[in-house]
Amino acid sequence: MLLKDKVVIVTGIGPGMGAKMARDAAIAGASVVMMSRSDFVMGDVLKDILANGGKAVSVLGDVTKPEDCARVAATAIEAFGTIDGLINSAYYHPPMVPLLDNDADDLRLAFDVIVGGALNMIRAVLPTFEARGKGAVVNIGTMADRKPMAGEGGYVLAKGALASLTRQLALELGPKGVRVNMTTMGWLGGPATDMFFEWRAMTMGKTKEEAVAEAAARIALGRIPPDEECGRAALMLLSDYAVQVTGATLDVNGGEYMPA
Repeated sequence: MLLKDKVVIVTGIGPGMGAKMARDAAIAGASVVMMSRSDFVMGDVLKDILANGGKAVSVLGDVTKPEDCARVAATAIEAFGTIDGLINSAYYHPPMVPLLDNDADDLRLAFDVIVGGALNMIRAVLPTFEARGKGAVVNIGTMADRKPMAGEGGYVLAKGALASLTRQLALELGPKGVRVNMTTMGWLGGPATDMFFEWRAMTMGKTKEEAVAEAAARIALGRIPPDEECGRAALMLLSDYAVQVTGATLDVNGGEYMPA
């Protein structure tokens, strides 16, 4: 199995890709430690993993609070003895308005969750990684950082900073045996994307189906990528198959954006 005997922390367990990655990590053989501010979805994910013979624990916490992140790392050690990987999936998306119309508090919160939260979690797991001489971090990015889209400005500012953080920490933590990579996600077929297409259809005076069809027409594979299929790319980067990959950005968008 891809993640057999590994211990993986996944933050941001909501109704979208975070929950899918946690479930798939367990299916791939990992012991999973989940973190979210709410138990609304996470509780069901935990029950599902355990019912199917997987190993998992859940922790209520906020990635913007260093003490909560430290508690998640301590829970992982207590429950499973170590930490092998971390997926920073928690995010906050400011209102979908032109960037200059975003409230400063909303922009600040996006940075606090996406960038500050990733730093807090990495600081929390780093002592274990250093003691073992190895570890892997995957940060979840967005294609909108490469291909700007209306309404995504406030979100992209923080995700762009996360991309810089990924490269910088890959350089700084490489000598400690710690790999840091990013998956740059395009459309993620799931609840959040459904809401986006409803908003887009309303602003464009079209139906939701028309808005989805227009987006799919620009994707090489011809469909909106399901979030669970995209999330598996992050799991691959945690695995030993990617042991020589660090500081990399993996585009996961069905071929909508193809960097030179």
